[in-house]
Amino acid sequence: MPTNKNALIRYKCLDRLLSDRHHFYDRKDLWEKVNDELQFTGFSEVTRRCVELDIVELQDAPFNADIREFEWNGKKCVAYRKSSFSIFKEELSREEVNLLREALNTLGQFEGLDHFEWLDRLKEGLEVKSKRRIISFSNNPYLQNSNLLGTLFDVISNKVVIRMSYHTFADPNARCIDFHPYLLKQYNDRWFLIGAADDDSKILNFALDRIDNVEPLKERKYKECTEDLSERFEDIVGVTLYEDREVEHILCWVSDSSKGYVDTKPIHGSYTPLKGDKEQKLRSEFPQLEGGMFFTLDCICNFELIRELYSYGKDLIVLHSTGMVADEVRKRVFEMSERYSMI
Repeated sequence: MPTNKNALIRYKCLDRLLSDRHHFYDRKDLWEKVNDELQFTGFSEVTRRCVELDIVELQDAPFNADIREFEWNGKKCVAYRKSSFSIFKEELSREEVNLLREALNTLGQFEGLDHFEWLDRLKEGLEVKSKRRIISFSNNPYLQNSNLLGTLFDVISNKVVIRMSYHTFADPNARCIDFHPYLLKQYNDRWFLIGAADDDSKILNFALDRIDNVEPLKERKYKECTEDLSERFEDIVGVTLYEDREVEHILCWVSDSSKGYVDTKPIHGSYTPLKGDKEQKLRSEFPQLEGGMFFTLDCICNFELIRELYSYGKDLIVLHSTGMVADEVRKRVFEMSERYSMI
C-alpha cells in the first residue's frame, strides 16, 4: 500500500479508472486524469513515468491486479481484466450487511430490469430471502419503457453520453438527439430523464414513455452538469421549468372538506396557511367563502401546477396571482364547463 497521501490519491484514481467498464483509457489518458485529481486535491503533478511505475506496482504483490492491454478506437488501452476488481475492497460488517438486506427489500420495483441484475446477485450474496413486505412504494406496473430505467441509471452513474430517439404525444415521428444524462426523477408515477443536449447547455427533460431507443456513445466526452439540479426543482411542481418565467405569489382558498388534504400534503414546499390578522382581512374581503382555509404558494407556473390546482374542483379556488396562474386555472375551468354543457 502506498505510504504517502500523494501516492494514495494516485492509486485510488488509477483503481477507479482501470475498473471503469464504460470508458477506456490509454496510458496518456491515465496520466492526465491522475494529475487532474492531484491538482484538484492540492498536490503537485507527477511525471508520466511515475504513473507508469504505479501501474506496474498494482500488478505486483500485495495488489496482484490482473491488468490487460487492448486496442480500442485506435488507442492502446489499459484496464483491469475484471471490471469488478478493486485493490481497496473490504468485507462488510454484520451491521452493514443487515442494513443492505433491509434496503434491498424496498427496491422491488427495480427487480428484473436490465442493468439491475446486480441487485439480484447482491441479494443472493447477502442471502436476502423473500418475506412479507412491510413498506410499499407507489409504482406504476404498466409504465411504458420502464426497462430503460436500468440502462439510464447505468449511463448516468458512469457519465456516458447517449444518442436518444424519442417522440412526442403530438408527433409520433421519432427524433434523435445526442444527450448528456444527469438525473432520473419520478413525478406522478412517471419517470423523467433530466439532462442537456450535446450542442446546448440548457437543461431538458424527457418522459421515459416517450423515449424509443438509447445508444451509449462511449467515445464521446461527457459534459458535466454546471448547476445544482436539486435547486432547479425548488420553485416548481413536477419537472417542467420555464426559465423565462418568474416565481408567482399565489393566493388560494380551500374548503373544509379538502383543507386537511392540502395541509397534510402541500401542493408545493412554499405552502403557507394564513392565520390571524391576514386571515380575518381575507374573510372580510371574500365573505362568500364560508369556512375553509386561505393559503399562499410561491412557485413558477407550469402545466403540473395548474393541473394540481384545478384537480380539487370547486373545493379549491385561486383568488389571485402575480402572474398567469389564476387566469390559467379560470381558463381551464371555463373550458371544462363548456365541454360538459355540450353533452
